[in-house]
Formats: sequence, structure tokens, C-alpha cells
Amino acid sequence: MKDPLDRLRELLLATGYTIDGVRERLGDVAATALSREELVPALRATRDGDPLGTLIRLWWLGVPVAAADLPAGLPVAELAAAGLLAADGPRIAPRVHLQPWETGGYVVSDPKVRPGDPALRPDHVVGAGGASANLAQLVSRRPVERALDLGTGCGVQVLHLAGRAERITATDVNPRALELARLSWALSGIDGVDAREGSLFDPVEGERFDLVVSNPPFVVSPGGRFTYRESGFEADGFCRDLVRRAPRFLAPGGTCQLLANWLHVGGEDWRDRVGGWLAGTGCDGWAVQRDVQDPAEYVELWLRDAAEQGTARYRELYDDWLGWFEAMRVTGVGFGWITLHDSGSLDPVVRVEEYGHRVELPVGGYLEEVLGSITAAHRTTDAELLAARLVVDAGVLEERTGAPGAEDPATIVLRQTRGLRRSARVGTVEAALAGVCDGDYPLAPLLAAIADLTGDDSDDLPGEALERIRSLIAEGFFHISTG
Repeated sequence: MKDPLDRLRELLLATGYTIDGVRERLGDVAATALSREELVPALRATRDGDPLGTLIRLWWLGVPVAAADLPAGLPVAELAAAGLLAADGPRIAPRVHLQPWETGGYVVSDPKVRPGDPALRPDHVVGAGGASANLAQLVSRRPVERALDLGTGCGVQVLHLAGRAERITATDVNPRALELARLSWALSGIDGVDAREGSLFDPVEGERFDLVVSNPPFVVSPGGRFTYRESGFEADGFCRDLVRRAPRFLAPGGTCQLLANWLHVGGEDWRDRVGGWLAGTGCDGWAVQRDVQDPAEYVELWLRDAAEQGTARYRELYDDWLGWFEAMRVTGVGFGWITLHDSGSLDPVVRVEEYGHRVELPVGGYLEEVLGSITAAHRTTDAELLAARLVVDAGVLEERTGAPGAEDPATIVLRQTRGLRRSARVGTVEAALAGVCDGDYPLAPLLAAIADLTGDDSDDLPGEALERIRSLIAEGFFHISTG
């Protein structure tokens, strides 16, 4: 007889319980209301008792349904034994949140907690959300032999790794997370995942991986109340230690990619803090701050996350958390990406930057190109750069602004239309180079020709321009031709 989880997956697909199917069934109004944790529009949209509406109510909205409304053939008894639902006579209640995912698979987690619900259990397993999707978009698309999902939670990153890694190991300190992750993988048709219990890299001591990914418990709080988001480490020490330990577990050429939070402390540049984590790892490092919140915003976000607004303890928890931040002189908390690459170089490069604009997704599709630009800019000597043939990136546009009728523009901006979509304000020399760099001529004679046109000293111009050009190479506006 077919496995009950295989039968469930077939029924989910046949019923239309997919991302597109759920979105179409709910409609824009109800779906938007759900993003605000308002259930009433979605409950109204699914009140007809049809099979798809019933599944949405049961496993997405988390409300009991009539057994008679379930799709025919649903193995209720077996699914109750597996912990997916509870059967109580004519009513069926959900025991998990079961959501379709963008890979075509399914993610199983504990039910969503909304205002007024009972408090979270300490070993609560959160579902896939914005952070999970962000990490999945960041991770390199390069096929690998061995991959590690550190702190797998509900197992969502494995759904993305399954098509790219020959062998996958997934770890978590929370036994319940591994239990639900196995259900996620089974419902998604993924087998062979090596799941191990333990903290940080303890379960894989002595092993090496081509790719390590992690959406860790990065929340910076006074204590480790919930294992899915808090480690109990001092301040942002968990993310710091994760970064520092990761290189020992990377195979030659391996990459580690993770999400992290870090503190902004009065009198200290956050770039120095995060850069200090990366320095000394022996790996090339790239850290990007995508957002920053002030202490009050941060506390409110995570108290809402645990549905603690309106509870008797809300003000006490809020006050204690803010007082803890004040004692450490915290002025904000940053959120972003960290990537480590074991390039084998004796001269590793670290880049720490702030970038809050929209980028082309997935970042993993061009990650190697970004890292290559950063390292090329750093490792190319001045002499090598002057001899190099540069090519302007195909996605770069030039924008000039100035007063009407003015002979020269007030500003010149190079703007990327693909990838990280950076923009850079440049001078006439860099703008001129962008117009002629097609890989045919070395940089030195091009600079000499530009000096003739602008009236600059041809001997002084290269020294003045090289650092600006190097910065544009690091940011992907120019590439060094290898042809």
C-alpha cells in the first residue's frame, strides 16, 4: 500500500493546494488581509465547504473543519498518527501548519500563532517566511557534492538544495524541528537527507562541505526563550561565532551563506564590528546590511512575532529588552547577508557594505560574478590594472543631469539594470571609460587618450583614477577581460 504521505501529496496537488491554487482561491483581498494576520476575509472566501477551501481552512488558516468536507480518500487515521491532524468525531482539527512552497513542495511547521492565541511553546517550529525566502534567493546556484543546512528548522532550505546537491546534511538543536522537517521532505518527495540533532557545527565535527547555508537563531535578545529564533548567546555572539567557525567545515572552494543580525553600538562603526567577524577566517568575505531598526522597532517586531502584544507581560518584556539594549549602548540592530568563500588565496578580501535597494532575484544566480568582481579589484596590482583590458558591464546605463543649456552636466551617474542594480556617481574620466571600454585596448593608453581630450596631465591621471576604477570593478560596473 502506498505511503500515507505520498497519498496526501497526490491529493494536495490534485485538489489545487499549491501556491497558485491557494492564491487564486483566496483572491487578492483575502490574501492581502492574511499578510496582516487578519483571517476573516479568508474564512469568508473558503466557507463553501469545497475540498480546496476545506484544506486551506484546515492547514493554512488553522481552524477545525467538518470531516465530510475533506477530499475523498484523505487518509485521516494515518495522518493523525503522523501528527498532521487530530480527528474528533465529525470535526477534524489541524496540528500543524502545512504550506505549499515555491519549489513545488510543502513545508510543515507548528501552527501560526496570532494575537490572542496561547503562548508559544519553547520548542516552537516556525514556518517558512520572508527570511527563509531571502536566504533561498541568496544561495549560490552552483551544483555541489555535499551541502549542509545548519539549523534546518522546518526544512525549507533543503527543498531548494535538493536539485543542486548530491548529498545533504541537515542539523538542528531542536528535536521537534527535525521531526517536522522530515515531514516537509517526505511531502515534497525528497529522501536521503542526513538529519542530525545538535548545536552549531557539533553534529558535523571533522566533516567538510562544498556549501553551508544557515537561517540561524539570529535574534538578539536578553535570553533564549524560543529555540527557533534565539540562541541564548551574549548579544550577537551567536552569529559572530557561526562566522568564525564556518571555515573549518568548508571544503576547498566551498561557500558558506547565512543570514545574521548585528548590533550598532554607540561610538563604534558597525562595519568594523561585522568586518571583525570576517577578518581572520582565511576566507573571502562579503557582508551586506539590508535593513537596520532602532531598538524599539526591533523589540516590537519580535514581541509581535511571538504574539505577545496585548498580553499581561508585554510592557514588562518590552521594558526589560530596551533596558538590556541601553546597558550595552545599542543604537540599532542590522539585518543582512554574510557570504564566506574558501578561495584558497593567501590574500583574502573582506567587503562590508550597506545596500537597501531592490536587487535582481535570485542573487544566487550571479553570486560568483559578484564575488569575482570584489576579489579581482582587490588582488589586481596597479601595473596589472593599467595593462588590463576592461569591459563595461552589459547592464550599465549612463545618466547625466544638469541645468538646461549647460555645457557640462552637473552629475554623471552609472546605473546597473541587472544584478545588484548599484548606482555610482562618477567623474568625466570614468564616464569616458564607460563609453570606450570594450576589451580591445589596455587601460593605460585609454587613460592617456582621455588625458589628451580633457587637458589633464597624462602622468598624473592614472594614479588619480586607478582607485576610482578599482572601486567600479569591485561593484561590477567594469570587468577585466580574460579573452
